[in-house]
Amino acid sequence: MLPGFEKKPVALDKALAARAAVEYFHAEYCAVLDGGNLEQWPEFFTENCLYRVTEYENAVHGFPAGLVYAEGRNMLRDRAIAISRTQMFAPRQMLHFVSNVRILDVTDEEIVAQSNYLLLQTLVEGATTLHQAGRLFDRFARSGSELLLKERQAIYDTAMIANDLAYPV
Repeated sequence: MLPGFEKKPVALDKALAARAAVEYFHAEYCAVLDGGNLEQWPEFFTENCLYRVTEYENAVHGFPAGLVYAEGRNMLRDRAIAISRTQMFAPRQMLHFVSNVRILDVTDEEIVAQSNYLLLQTLVEGATTLHQAGRLFDRFARSGSELLLKERQAIYDTAMIANDLAYPV
């Protein structure tokens, strides 16, 4: 679907090991965000990363416009600080779900993966709602035994989104 994220042949043992590493990464990443530790969020990325949240139709047609665009960890830090220190929206709890991890490519330097995601939101005095759903297209760099995101493109499925979307996917 996205250029650079085509499925390539991967040996089963390498794919399974990569999938376990990516699923572990997602569990830790989501725990930080769901715990409200936004200022730790940029530490999951490489220094020269790309983070983009884009609507499905724009992604399909190759339009670069996105809802959120950040190039480099410093831009992510600015975003995290702005969200965590300026509570301009009602208090809420966020809950991330990432599933159906597909390994698209594995090399000694990186893992390329696609996953599905859901982002639920519960307002302190309200019901739980589906805030966003879509697919993650990730390019991970290996950093010792850890993974870091070199690129995360979150492609959400609907053109109609909440006007208060500020929280990281």
